[in-house]
This record gives sequence, C-alpha cells and structure tokens, in this order.
Amino acid sequence: MDWIRLPPLTALRAFAAYVDAGGMAAAGARLNVSHAAISQQIRALEEYLGLTLLDRSGRAGSLTDAGRTLSEALLAGFDRIEKAVDELTGADADRPVQVTTTPAFASNWLMPRLGGFRATNPGVSLMIDPSPELRELRPGGLDIAVRYGSGEWPGLEADLLIETPIVIVAAPSLVGEEAFTEPADLTRFHWMQEVGTNEASEFLERHGAVLDRARGLTSLPGNLMIEAAREGQGIAVSAGAFVEADVAAGRLRLLFEDRRKKGYYLVTRPGVMRPAARMFHRWLLSQSRDRD
Repeated sequence: MDWIRLPPLTALRAFAAYVDAGGMAAAGARLNVSHAAISQQIRALEEYLGLTLLDRSGRAGSLTDAGRTLSEALLAGFDRIEKAVDELTGADADRPVQVTTTPAFASNWLMPRLGGFRATNPGVSLMIDPSPELRELRPGGLDIAVRYGSGEWPGLEADLLIETPIVIVAAPSLVGEEAFTEPADLTRFHWMQEVGTNEASEFLERHGAVLDRARGLTSLPGNLMIEAAREGQGIAVSAGAFVEADVAAGRLRLLFEDRRKKGYYLVTRPGVMRPAARMFHRWLLSQSRDRD
C-alpha cells in the first residue's frame, strides 16, 4: 500500500462522519468539533484529491458520484476497523460466538454434543449458522467456520476436527444385497447430495461414470438427505462419520468410499480469537479427541 498517496486521516474521517450523520452539524457533534471544522476538512479533502465530493448548488449538499464512491469505501473500512477494535479490546464480549457449518455437520455431529458445552459454559452465547455456503470470516462477524476439505484455505488457519472419507450409502430396501463392483453400477438409481455441492457427479466422474439425469438428482440439506436415504429414496453421498451408526445398525449399506485424506476442519482468521470464541474452539477440538 502506498501510504504517502492517501489523504490525511482527519479529513477522511470528517467526510465519512458527514455522510454517516447526514449533515455538518451532526457530524461535528459526533466528532466533538464545530460544523465549520467538518466543512473545512471536507474542502481540504476535495483540494487534495482534485475532485468535488459534495454538490453544494442546492440548499442541502448532496454527494457527487466521486463522493458516493469514496464514502462507500470509507464507511465500509471504518466499520471494519471499529469491529476489529471492539473485538480486540473485549468491547464485544457479550456478542454470541458465531459459527458457520453445513446442515449435515450441525445436525449429525455438533447438535448431539452441544448440550455438554452449554452445561460447562452457561455464560457463553452461541449462534450456529447451518448453511452450505462458504461464509466470509471477518472482524465483528463470524468467528469460526467448519469446512470439509484438505485443510488448505489461503489466508485462513485450519485445525483438523474429524478425518472422515466421503461414502456412498443406500438403504437395503433400495439396493438389496447385490454386490456392486464399480460406481457406474449405481447410475440406474436416483442420487442425492447435500445442497450447495456437486458431490454426486464429482464422485462418479472420478470413477469414469456419469450421473444419469433421467433418474433424477435431489439436492437437500444433509440431515434431510440422510433421513431420505434411510427411507430408500436414493443413493446418498455423505461424510462417513455421519452414517457410521446407520451402517452398523444395517439401516444403510456402505457401497463405496473415497479415502483421500480429507475431513472437517475448524477454520479461523489468523490472530488472537476473542475469549468466548477461543473457549468454544478448544471445546470443539476436545470433542474430536474424545471421539478418537
């Protein structure tokens, strides 16, 4: 970053405060200066940039296109700075620990264990976001993501929680006791995968087969997919850890598995986590060790 080219911070702050507050007087009150000082800083900023930021032709100044573009960047930047400072200084200590994960992980692994955390940490509030989408981790927002993969997410830190293969399972009522020698043998059945993924087609393609679209493909939340598989509605692609009990009990048959080294990881931003998030992070890792 070329720091020398950036305008003075006081001028940028005055302009952002003006836009956020909606006027010179209100911005001055927020920064504990006069409205004249705000006006002077904005004019100095315009001179520095060689741009007009406010259209002063009317009684109430309005933003020019340049002013709107700059204000959007400044407000977003100052908002992130404020949230980071609150996080680092403990000002957001009462904010719930926000965790994003897939519906399958939330339903099959996290929720059955969560009561244990609440019993030992009653003062820590949690917000679980069961979504197949990859949410951004940023200050003041999500604290922890649980993601499936090889542990490589640039710019983020990852700790292995569960190492588990991807498995192909189905109810005996659907596939019977037939021995399937290769995944292509299963293309005559309907397939199911977790919403937001392409696991079914990707698995078959790795084994030289193509999903038969005439048989249909259903994408749905992971917990509902496993329930549908138990009922014999189709071939399901799942993490092996989530169907171990069903396979052991005979509710599902293990047909194939992909044993490439992958698993669920706790993903966080680099740096110091706030105390509540760090507590939950450590507890999750302890649950993984207990499972082993």
